[in-house]
Amino acid sequence: MVGALLALYREAAGYTQRSLGEVFSISEQQIASIEQGRRPLKSDLAEKLDDLLKTKGALSLAVSKMPEVDLIPLWAEEYLDREREAIAISVYDSLAVPGQLQTEAYARAVFRSRVPVYDDDEIEQLVATRMERQKILHRKMPPTTSFVIWEAVLRDRLGGKAVYVEQVRKLRDYADVPGVTLQVLPLGRASHAGLDGPFVLLETPEHQRLAYMETQRGSHLIADPDGVGILTQKYAMLRTQALNTEDTRDLLDRLLGER
Repeated sequence: MVGALLALYREAAGYTQRSLGEVFSISEQQIASIEQGRRPLKSDLAEKLDDLLKTKGALSLAVSKMPEVDLIPLWAEEYLDREREAIAISVYDSLAVPGQLQTEAYARAVFRSRVPVYDDDEIEQLVATRMERQKILHRKMPPTTSFVIWEAVLRDRLGGKAVYVEQVRKLRDYADVPGVTLQVLPLGRASHAGLDGPFVLLETPEHQRLAYMETQRGSHLIADPDGVGILTQKYAMLRTQALNTEDTRDLLDRLLGER
């Protein structure tokens, strides 16, 4: 409904999807996604649209009345939408193997660990979605990707020994994939730039830089340049603190040898 309202007001004001996007330096595809209900209209953009289209706050009001139960899934959906089109992805994770690199069994163990629990059908649907998401790394023109994983994740045994071995082997395989940079942040360091938790950095085809973080109660997609800039600095520091790619491969080989 919000997307349909935007389309109605846009056309009444004489804008095409392309010309409206150009006003705010966003793509025609993003406007189309909002109007078709595939991407949520964020409150800050809604306010700007209300001013431009002279809609007297109608879009901002519509966004504010979205049921709270829908807001968290929509944030995640917007992130996945942005991830699919990203030209560069950087991921720091200290809690689990990043979703883009998980095996089916490991992903299943992650979702089975949730409290409150998912039922079996929900788990299988989530696992299938996660496996589908990994196809972006195997496109003809994949994004440039960088992963920094805290060693504590690799010392865990989520899902049991067999799941662990399969997961470490998959990480070792990805360590040799062109365009994928995998680094492990070792235990025992005297400094650690990622103590505030995991996050993801994205670069869109329009070279907009975004950040994404998940919490116990939801998730946040950050477009504010200052917020993205701070996380970019943290990621740069994490890469200097992590093992280089060659030493990371050696560590994964040792872990496989210790199994």
